[in-house]
Parts: sequence; structure tokens; C-alpha cells
Amino acid sequence: MANPSLRKALAEKRFILAPGVFDMISAKVADGMGFDCIYGTGFGAVASALGVADAGIATYADMVARMGTMARGCKTPLVADADTGYGGLLNVRHTTLGYEAAGMTGIQLEDQEMPKKCGHTPGRRVIPAEEMVLKIKVAAEARRDPNFLIVARTDSRTTLGLEEAIRRGRMYGDAGADIVFIESPESEDEMRAIGKAISKPLLANMVEGGRTPILPAARLQEIGYAMAIYPAIGFLAAAAALERAYAHLKNAGDSLAIGESYGFKKMTELMGFPEVWDFEAKWAQPEKDTVA
Repeated sequence: MANPSLRKALAEKRFILAPGVFDMISAKVADGMGFDCIYGTGFGAVASALGVADAGIATYADMVARMGTMARGCKTPLVADADTGYGGLLNVRHTTLGYEAAGMTGIQLEDQEMPKKCGHTPGRRVIPAEEMVLKIKVAAEARRDPNFLIVARTDSRTTLGLEEAIRRGRMYGDAGADIVFIESPESEDEMRAIGKAISKPLLANMVEGGRTPILPAARLQEIGYAMAIYPAIGFLAAAAALERAYAHLKNAGDSLAIGESYGFKKMTELMGFPEVWDFEAKWAQPEKDTVA
């Protein structure tokens, strides 16, 4: 079942900060920090699971398994990237049902042509808006739980301009999307125009080094946004930390500089080892005498 707390937060107009998670370590760390939502990033999930570009290579089966594992392993509602829905209308229906059944609280669908590309990279092409409207209607009809949210993303700003992106955003909201996501506006003025033009809850994509300026949460809310995702924050931080740690090991021949920066004890607690040890202590069998 979808977690109703996310829809409730939207209704109460609480601004939602959603850090990107890409594996179970990142998901469990974020899950313990009190966020209203966590975001299953396609870029990060594909990179961490397959080690390839987020360019339409990962399949529905890859993604529903990866995202479902994170959703089921966390108490915090997870909204997950589902690319284009992995095909036509029947695929969108199957994807929506699958993501909901796997434990997600929301699905993000985008209007790119297949194979899709990462939203802050060049060369993205979009399908006709009317085709995307049908995808959203199919997804809205397919979901079984009204608390399962549909995020509709348009990638049209980069190639077709802001006016077309706003037109699509309105159409997608009217078609049944709970949250409208206009990808990669290129200035605060553009973001403000989007906030004024669209009445449905809006999502801002805050990508470090991307095409959109990164604004504080209070500013985003002020100009009309309801939610912000930070898809890259986790995997960029993890990659930077790994690079530093591995470089020290290579150059110094030890791991002493890393010390207890996170700590093995803390990691065992995060992964649930104390519960395992308690179980083993409760059900420990007495050692049997061995006969020589």
C-alpha cells in the first residue's frame, strides 16, 4: 500500500524535500533522517546497479526490482523514477501496477521518446503531448490506491521552449497527474513563470551542476513549488568519499586516515546486526560434546 503521509503533506502545503537514494545504504541512511519523502533516482540506480549511463538501457524489470527493494526496506514514502513507462500504454499500465505493488508511494513518468536520456544532458526528444496525456490517464486509472501519486515530467523545455513546457505541464495536470515536473528550466525567472502558470503541485529538480539554478527550499516554496528532489546529492557525495578513501589507500598503503569517519559499528547498526545478534542469543543451541 502507498504511504498516505505524502499526499497528506501535499494537502497541508508542507514543502517536501526528497533526497535521492540509489541503493540500500543510501536509502537506509535517508530513511532515518526524518524526511517526508525519498526519491528513487534513475541515474543513481542505473549507475550503482549496472555501471552504465542513464540512457534507456535499464529495463522495467531492472528498475522495479531495485526501486522495490528500497521502498520495502524503508518507512519513508519513496517516489521512484519510471522513465517513459518502458513502452506504450499497456507498458505504462503494467509499470504503474508493478511499482505500486512493489511498495512505492509514487511513480514518475516522462514524455521523452525511447530510449530516454538523463534530464540534464543534451539530445532529449519528446513525444507529442497528446500521447503523454494518454499515458497519464492510463496510469491514473491503473493505480489501485488513491494515495499512490503520479508525477508527470516534461522534458520539452530544452528543445521546444518554456511556453511549450508550461502548456504540457497544464495538460498533464488536467489528465490526472498529482504532481507536475517541468524538467530543466534555466533560470529563476523561468521557475517563477512556471509557478505562476500551473496550479497543480510542482516539483523542482535540484541537480548539482545541472541546467537549473539550485535555490533554497524557502525560495522554491515562495515562487510556487511544492516539492524538490535532489537526485544526485547521494551518489555524488558517495563517489567523492570513495575517491578520497581509495586514493589514500593507494598512496599511503593504509586506511588510517579514514578512521571512524562513519564507523563500522554505526554501519552494523544501520544494517540491523544488533537484531540478528539478539535473535542468535535467544535461539542459541548448546554446543554438543564431540566424541573423539
